[in-house]
Amino acid sequence: MVSQAGREMLMSASSSISLSRRMVGHVGGRTATLVAWSLCALTLVLVAGALAIARLNRTEPEVWLIALGVVSSGIVGGVVASRRPANPVGWLFASGAVGFALRAFGSEYATYGLVTRAGSLPGALALAWLQAILVIPVIVSILALVPLFFPDGQLVSPRWRPVVWLTIGWSVVETVRSAVRPGDLQDVPGVDNPVGITSLRPIIEFIDGPTLAIWLAILFAVSASLVVRLRRSAAEERQQVKWLAYAVVGWVLMVLLTYPAAAIDPTAERAASIGVAFAFAGIPLAAGIAVLRYRLYDIDLIINRTLVYGLLTVGVAGVYVLVVGYLAAIIHARDQLAVSLLSTGLVALLFQPMRERLQRAVNRLMYGERDQPYRVLSRLGQRLEATLAPEEILAAIVQTVASALKLPYAAIALRHEDAVVVAAATGQPVANALRLPLVYQGEPVGELRLAPRAGDGALSAADRRLLEDLARQAGVAVHAVRLAADLQRSRERLVTAREEERRRLRQDLHDGLGPGLASVSLQLAAARNLVGDKPDAVVMLTEIKAQLQDAVADIRRLVYALRPPTLDELGLVGAISEHAARLGHGGLRISIEAPESLPPLPAAVEVAAYRIALEGLTNISRHARARSCVMRLSVVEPGADDRPGGDGHRTLSSRRVVCLELVDDGRGMDPSARPGAGLVSMRERARELGGAFVIEPASGGGTRLYARLPIPADGS
Repeated sequence: MVSQAGREMLMSASSSISLSRRMVGHVGGRTATLVAWSLCALTLVLVAGALAIARLNRTEPEVWLIALGVVSSGIVGGVVASRRPANPVGWLFASGAVGFALRAFGSEYATYGLVTRAGSLPGALALAWLQAILVIPVIVSILALVPLFFPDGQLVSPRWRPVVWLTIGWSVVETVRSAVRPGDLQDVPGVDNPVGITSLRPIIEFIDGPTLAIWLAILFAVSASLVVRLRRSAAEERQQVKWLAYAVVGWVLMVLLTYPAAAIDPTAERAASIGVAFAFAGIPLAAGIAVLRYRLYDIDLIINRTLVYGLLTVGVAGVYVLVVGYLAAIIHARDQLAVSLLSTGLVALLFQPMRERLQRAVNRLMYGERDQPYRVLSRLGQRLEATLAPEEILAAIVQTVASALKLPYAAIALRHEDAVVVAAATGQPVANALRLPLVYQGEPVGELRLAPRAGDGALSAADRRLLEDLARQAGVAVHAVRLAADLQRSRERLVTAREEERRRLRQDLHDGLGPGLASVSLQLAAARNLVGDKPDAVVMLTEIKAQLQDAVADIRRLVYALRPPTLDELGLVGAISEHAARLGHGGLRISIEAPESLPPLPAAVEVAAYRIALEGLTNISRHARARSCVMRLSVVEPGADDRPGGDGHRTLSSRRVVCLELVDDGRGMDPSARPGAGLVSMRERARELGGAFVIEPASGGGTRLYARLPIPADGS
C-alpha cells in the first residue's frame, strides 16, 4: 500500500515524459492548451494559499522566495506546454511546479492545523505526510528529467534511456523511503510520520549513502548529456542548450558562493537565500526563452557581459578587501573612514584598467582575435611564409581565418572560367555564408566564404572590417596559387597528351607495323624456298630475315616501353593482380581490394597508377620483410575529401580521383634512410598529374603508402 502511494506521487515526474505525446495523439491542441493552463492556474492558486497561510503561521520570509521559483516554473510550463504540446519539457515544468506548490501549501496547511492552531483544519496530518514525500518527484522533474529531454523533447540518443529509467527507479525508492521513514516529517517539526515504520529505520539509514551516491551519479550523467548535446547539436540547438546551461551554472555558482558565506557569517543567510531563489527562478525562465524565443536574445552577448562584470565584481571586491586589510595593518589607523576612503580611491583607479583587460580576455575567448587585426594579419603572413607547397596555401588561409575569429566555417572558392569552385574549406558549409571577393590587380580571382558564429545572424562590423583586410592580403596569395594551378594544369595536359600519344603509337605499331613486318618475314621464308639451289640468294635471304626479326624485336621492346601491354590486355586491376600473383610465390600474401570494374581512365592516370602499384609492391617484397600486404584501389567522385592525412581542414576536389593505398605489416620505415629512386619516381608520377604521394608508418605497424591521382575533367 505504501509502495503504491510512493508510485502515485512519482507520477508528476515520470508520467509527464509521455503525457505530451499521448495528449497530441488523443486530443486536440485546444485541449492540451486547456490542460497546460489549468496546471499553471492550479500552481498559482496553491502558491497563493501557501503564502496566505504562511502569514498566519508567521513563517520566515524564505517562503516568498520559494514561491518565486515555483511561479516561474508554473508560468513557463504553461506557456511551453500550450505552444509546444509535443515537447515534454513544458509538461515537466508544469507538473514540477504543481508538485512544488502542493508541497508548499501542504507544509503551511499542516503547520497551521497541527502546530499553530492544533486541530483547527481537517486532513492536516495527511497533507503533512503528502508534502514530505513530494520532495523527490519535484526535484527529479526539474533537475534531472528536464535537462535530459531539453530542448526538443528527445534524448541525445537511445543510449541515454538507462539514465531515465535509473532516475525514475531511484525516485520510486526515495519516495517510498520518505513515506515510511520514522521520525519528524520534513518542514513540519514536532509531527511524527503517521505511517513511519520504526523497524525499518536501520535499513533506511543504511542505504542513505548508496542512494546519495546514485543521485550524484545521475546528476553527473545529466550534466554529461548536456555536454554531449552541446557538442553534437547544430548551431540552432546549441544556442538553446546554452540558455539552460547558463541558468543552471549560475544557480550552482550562487549556491557554492553564498551558502559558505552564510555559514561563516549568519547575518548573510537571508541575502544568500534571496540570491539562490532568484537564480533558481532563472532556470525555467531561461528554458522557456530557449524553447520559444531564443532568436530574439543573444545568449553569447549575455554570457560575455556576465563573465566580464561577474569577474570584475569579484576582482573589485577582492582588491577592496585586501587593500583595506593591508592599509589597516600598515598604518594602524583607528579612523576606519580614512582607510575606507583610501581603499575606495585605489579601487576606483584600478576599475577601468581591470574592466578593459577582462573585456579583452572575454572577447578573445568568445570572438577570437577580432579586436587585434595586426596580430591576425601577422599570423597569416607567417603561415604563408612557412607554407612552401602551393596546394597548402589555401588551407593555411582558411585555417588561420577560422581559428583567429572562431568561425564555424571558412572556405576559399577559386574562379575558373565561368565557374567558382570551392578549393579549400574548414567546418561545415552553411546557407547564409558571407562572400567576400578576392581581387588581384582589379581582377576577381575567387571568394572568401565565411559563416557567422553560432547564434549570430551575421558577422559584426568589426568582423567585416578585419575580414576585408584579410581578403585583400589573401587575394595576392590566391592569385599565386592560381598561377601555380595553371602551370600544373599545363603540365598535366602535357603528360596526358604524351601518354595518349604513346597509347596511339603502341596501337599503331602493334596493329599495323607489327603484323606487316610479320608478313614480310613469312614472305622472305617463302622466297628462300623458291630460290632452291642458289646458295648466295639463300644466305642473303636468311640474313635479311634475321635482320627483320631483330627489327621486330626492337619494335616489340619499343611497344612495351611506350605502354605496358598487360594494361590493354587485362585492364588496370588485372595487370596489378598478375604482378601481385608473381610476387606472392615468395611467401608474401597480397590481397587486393578494388571494384570489379573501373571506369575508363586516361592513359596517363592508368599508367601512373600501374607503375606506382608495381613499384610499391616490389619494394614491399624486397625490403619490408612483410608477411602480408593489402592494396586498395578506388575512384573517388568529385566533391569528396580525398586528401591524405588528417590535419582538420578539407581540400575539396572538383574532379574524380584515383586513390591507391598499400599497407604492409613489415618492419616499418627507417626515418634516417634517404628515399631511393623508386620512392622518388612514385612521388614524381603523382605530382605530374597534380596528385599527391604519402608514405608513412601504418597505424598497426608496418608502412602505409598512399597516392591520389586526379582524373582530368575532360578525361574519360
